[in-house]
Parts: sequence; C-alpha cells; structure tokens
Amino acid sequence: MSGRPGKTRVAVVFGGRSPEHAISCVSAGSILGAIDREVYDVLAVGIARDGRWLLLPDDPVALQIHGRELPEVTTGQSVALNNDPAQRGLRVFDGAASGIGQLAQVDVVFPVLHGEQGEDGTIQGLLEMVGLPYVGAGVFASAAAMDKEFAKKLLVAEGLPGGEYLVLRRGDSTELDAHQQARISLPAFVKPARAGSSIGITKISDWSELPEAVATARGVDSKVLIEAGISGREIECGILAEVRAPGEPVEIRASVPAEIKVLHGHEWYDFEAKYLDDACEFDVPADLPEEITAQVQDYAVRAFRALDGRGLARVDFFVTESGEVIINEVNTMPGFTPISMYPRMWAASGVSYPELIDRLIRSAIAD
Repeated sequence: MSGRPGKTRVAVVFGGRSPEHAISCVSAGSILGAIDREVYDVLAVGIARDGRWLLLPDDPVALQIHGRELPEVTTGQSVALNNDPAQRGLRVFDGAASGIGQLAQVDVVFPVLHGEQGEDGTIQGLLEMVGLPYVGAGVFASAAAMDKEFAKKLLVAEGLPGGEYLVLRRGDSTELDAHQQARISLPAFVKPARAGSSIGITKISDWSELPEAVATARGVDSKVLIEAGISGREIECGILAEVRAPGEPVEIRASVPAEIKVLHGHEWYDFEAKYLDDACEFDVPADLPEEITAQVQDYAVRAFRALDGRGLARVDFFVTESGEVIINEVNTMPGFTPISMYPRMWAASGVSYPELIDRLIRSAIAD
C-alpha cells in the first residue's frame, strides 16, 4: 500500500464516537470530493461509533446526506495506527492467521473529526505519540476550545468581550438563586460544555424550563453551560494559519466575515436548521460596516492566538444593533460540509476549496 511516486499520502480520518459522527462523515466526503488527486493519494479512514478504525472505499457520494438520512461508518477493513514513528502509517488487518497485513504508509493525517474524541485533543495526542503530522490545532488548543468554559476564560484573559454564562458541573442543582438568575438574561441557551453542531442545546424562555434543558444537555456532557441570550446578528470569521516551509514564521489570516440568517420554522440555528431543513440564508461576505468587519477579523485573530491555535479555526460572533462585537465560541475543526461557512468564507476571500485543503495539508507537513 505504498503511495504513488511523487505524491503525498493523506489519511482523511472521520466519523468517531461523538454525537457529531454523521456531520464528520459529511465533512470528510466533501474533502474527498475536492482534494487534488494529481498531488495527493488518499486513504479514507472511518472511525465507527464503537471506536473501530476502518479503511473505507474512497467514495465521496457515500458520505453525503441523502434526504434526511445521515451517513455513518459501519463496515470496512480493520486498521490501526502503527506505533513506530520510524514507519509512519496504518497497519492493515487482512483476516489471515497472523491478523496483520501490510503497512499503509501515511505522510499526513487530516482528522476531520468533530466533538468528543476528535476535536478535544485526544486524537491529536495519539498522532503526536506516533509521530504523524496532522492538520489543525494541537493538543492544548483542541482541548481548550472544545471546553466552552475554559475557552471563555482564556478569551476574557485576552481582553475579548463575551456574554454572561453559568456553569453547572456534575451533581450541581438546577435551582438557581436570585443572583444567578439576574446574571443570565432570558431567553437563555442551555448547552453541553464540550460538544458542537448544536447537539444537546435548548433555548429556554422561562426558568421553569431549566431542569429539562439541563437533562437534555447532560445526555451529551456532564458539564453544562447556561448562556445569556444575546440579541444580534450571527457572524462568523475563518482563520487560516500557514507555515510555508519548515522553520518559517506562521502567517495568520482572517477571512471575510459571513452572516447566518435563520429562516422559516426555526427560532435559532439548531441542528435541523443547519443540516436538514434548508432553513438558512448565508451572506458571504456579511454586509457590515468596514470598521465592524475589521474588528471582527481582529478579534478572530486574537482569539485564535489566545487559544494557541494552529492551522485553522472558525470564530463565531454576535454583532448587536449598537455595533458591539461579542465572541460566542472558537471551533478548531470547523465543518467542511457543502454548506459549511469555513470553506465558503475562504472562497469569498479568494481561496478555493481545493486550494484551501492543499494549503492546510502543506502547512501541517511544514510545521
């Protein structure tokens, strides 16, 4: 399973054990469909929900959403990361008596994994241990950004503006005192502290709704955030941080911002509105005053640096009617689906989808 001469072999790893499994598959399918096959050999490596690593057919169509049916990793040829940094790659299990077949050499990994055990520093640590370069944030930045509580604390330490929030840890009561309720303006959003794709989030308009909302969030994560509702436009900005050659400094750029507008049938940008119901409009670039655009881009770069980011990120904001820019969160492995804002913002900034993938991979190898 050696790659073709002159080509870089990329293992695109997707799926995973988190509730964001399906969206990871869709992101991977988009990358498989766009990556330059004249430059790269590709291995499609899916992680099943039970944790099995499987070598799958290189088939972008199989990883698309069909109607309301979401893709899933279920079957394939068993593989495992080789633990010898001198022989970087995947061990393929061939079903023979020995169980282990040949080594599939890998030059770089593109871990298109969202959520727990993918975007939280765990797979990044595994790849560090086996000596494989990979696209995206390192162990610390991945873990810090994934945990919304600690991401917010780092952003505040950087002097960046954020909304009010409370943290409920495992076993904490949902009975809030008057001071806590006064801090959080309703409507509020109750969400898992370490999850994405709007999974497990509930919008509440009355404190009587809190226990049920917390139970929903705790179905995803034992730690829960209660965030004050912010009335404003939903704005996003992409970060691309490149290393052109080994030893060279990192060049950090912010894309043009984009705006998400939720349409009919949805009060907010939930999972169904994002992926299933075609209930959103996207303005790319966002129609913002020049000075607000500059502030969003500056805050995005500062947030990326505050979390010690690497490679890429998408930073989400609210822009209020008075023009105040407030950071919502930082995503270290943003979606790469056909509707995802990160590649769309960079396309509007002059970097096409295939070129974006190429730059991310080249930078990961050079870093």
